[in-house]
Amino acid sequence: MAGHGHEADFADDSGDDDNSILSTKGLETFSRKVTTTASHLMGPPTVDSPHVDHYRSAMTAVHKQLQKPSVQHGIFSMAKTTPSELVRSKLSRTEIQHRALTALSDEMLANIPYAENSYSLFQGFQASFPEMTEDGKKHRRKPSRGRKLLDESAHAPASPQSLSKLKRQKGSMMHELQLLTIRKNMASYEIRDIDNKLANLAGMRRTVLERLSRIEQDEAVLEQDIVDTENRIEETQQLVNENEAAAGRQAPAADDDDLDESLIILGHDDVDFMSQSIYEKIPSAQTTPTKRKKPKAPRRKSMPILHEHFEPGSMIREIRAHKEPVLAMDFDAPFGTMVTSSMDDTVRVWDLNAGRCIGLLEGHTASVRTLQVSDNFLATGSADATIRLWDLSKARYDPQGSGFSGGEDDEDGIAFSRDDDQPVDPPEGTMDDCPLFTLQAHLDEITALDFRGDVLVSGSADKTLRQWDLEKGRCVQTLDVMWAAAQASASLGASAMPGGGGGNWRHTARSSDGGADFVGALQLFDAALACGTADGMVRLWDLRSGQVHRSLVGHTGPVTCLQFDDVHLVTGSVDRSIRIWDLRTGAIHDAYAYDNPVTAMMFDARRIACAAGEDVVKVYDKVEGRQWDCGAGIAAAEEGRTPSIVERVRLKDGYLVEGRRDGIVGVWAC
Repeated sequence: MAGHGHEADFADDSGDDDNSILSTKGLETFSRKVTTTASHLMGPPTVDSPHVDHYRSAMTAVHKQLQKPSVQHGIFSMAKTTPSELVRSKLSRTEIQHRALTALSDEMLANIPYAENSYSLFQGFQASFPEMTEDGKKHRRKPSRGRKLLDESAHAPASPQSLSKLKRQKGSMMHELQLLTIRKNMASYEIRDIDNKLANLAGMRRTVLERLSRIEQDEAVLEQDIVDTENRIEETQQLVNENEAAAGRQAPAADDDDLDESLIILGHDDVDFMSQSIYEKIPSAQTTPTKRKKPKAPRRKSMPILHEHFEPGSMIREIRAHKEPVLAMDFDAPFGTMVTSSMDDTVRVWDLNAGRCIGLLEGHTASVRTLQVSDNFLATGSADATIRLWDLSKARYDPQGSGFSGGEDDEDGIAFSRDDDQPVDPPEGTMDDCPLFTLQAHLDEITALDFRGDVLVSGSADKTLRQWDLEKGRCVQTLDVMWAAAQASASLGASAMPGGGGGNWRHTARSSDGGADFVGALQLFDAALACGTADGMVRLWDLRSGQVHRSLVGHTGPVTCLQFDDVHLVTGSVDRSIRIWDLRTGAIHDAYAYDNPVTAMMFDARRIACAAGEDVVKVYDKVEGRQWDCGAGIAAAEEGRTPSIVERVRLKDGYLVEGRRDGIVGVWAC
């Protein structure tokens, strides 16, 4: 049969190359096959192809149908009709709208966006589509074309053709002007739409920030409840142990082996866990300094992240903390607990999340010059030559209560939504259970201190450094700075500069300044101690031997602040400079100069923030390598006010707190 013959022909050519159809031979072969197939279909009927009669009869019927006038008229009218007219010819406008609306869900119909744009999508597309000239290029109108056209037409001879041409040009220009108007209005609408979206996003962002603030506030409340529960467990366990001890004295004594075994069964896990705490050795106010306090689990601390979503330099809040200049301040964590001291001889404890004053710490007989907060514990050094330790977890304070804020509800405690402009005196007795004990040995005011675990080191105007054992509550070592300087001078010679083994005592141009403390700053880490003094020297002590391991020479004025990490030590001085030292070599890695003496400095993983006698905090970004200002003095000129000078600054994880001479404390995202 013919069909089988063609299949055989195609099968014979299946082995040819794939690209043969692109050659002349391939085209000729393909043409012959098409011609043969068409001949078989439309040729005279044969025995092998009886279906040709059916094909011919079908084509004859189609030809007769197309020759009818009605069919030809319908085809011609359809060719001239647009699709929209075809739809309208079959369906009415009301029916079209009904079918379109019924195809949408109720939710989409309820949330139809309101558009202020008066132009349709098709009009906008038509106006934005570039016009083409006769040669197929994009048309762009040149400036002053209308003026040039009028000038040329003034000299042209008047004729019906020229008048018709001018009218066509006018119509074209009017159409182009209309399109430009549409495009202009659509661009203006897009700008308004973007502004509305930005406003909506800003509102959504603030809503989420408020939600995050409430979550962190609830988290702080839960942490406080955990601390209270741990304290109750500790007290209950102590009472149980006392009762068991009393019962044991009445019962026959057990064997040592049985006692050891019972201890292993009952309390081995708890003792091992509690013994890991660095604060378990701090004695309480009821225990004697030589009696060890029962182990206590430290407070679980979850780090807030709300401030990370503020722009750097944004003010979180301002607090009227004191009526006199802020002398010292510190906080344990962002939106955590802050302690401030002032020349008004008060020490205040604050809840940074709500901006409330928790209570007043009473006990010192003079102003507190230095303090440090670590977890729930606070150490304060005063001009009365004493050091006091406090347990802030024992404060009777409800973070969500209304007793400290004049009856306001919980929503007012959001950290960025309230501005307290007046000092708030907390209820009396809220901090009565916080004092632990007092350390007394210095002969003059305490100007610097630092504690890690059960070791505390303090510096005083009596020109000594003292190391304290907080487990026993007594001084275990006294370091005489003058004696160390004299020993170094005698061993190296009066004219020798200090090297790796000690340091000379040098009278600098600013060392006689009455406002500079003899021991300006110190920091402790294990057995290493860094100390900055009024002679501009930074001495690194080894507490195991009580000797100066190295002296860093560079400052020409008293050292007022310092901090070190694993690699670098950063110091600030009255000589209006901050210097970064390489602890591995003792050389100056970098230095920055300021217009005024540096009174306070602190750094975190990314930034160095310092107070340098201005109404702003000077910030240096170590990652970006740039300096910028953060504080109330930036917008002061626009608001027509003059903020006070910043005296103290503390920085942790991008959360900055600064204290001013007028007693105001500012909290910023840095």
